[in-house]
Amino acid sequence: MSYRRLTAVLATAILTFPIIACSPQVKMEAPDKPIVINLNVKIEHEVRVRVEKDIDQALSKNPGLF
Repeated sequence: MSYRRLTAVLATAILTFPIIACSPQVKMEAPDKPIVINLNVKIEHEVRVRVEKDIDQALSKNPGLF
């Protein structure tokens, strides 16, 4: 290797070392508190529609129930 080439390689290594040494770190840690997923799902509407349809069918078949 020539002196110029050796100097270029060393200069590149010396200049890139601080960039590599200062790279950000990503840490994966478990949370202290448990994860809470709130699944308040309303199915009242669907159930009510089914009951209303059943009542309408029962009343149409037997009009004298009420």
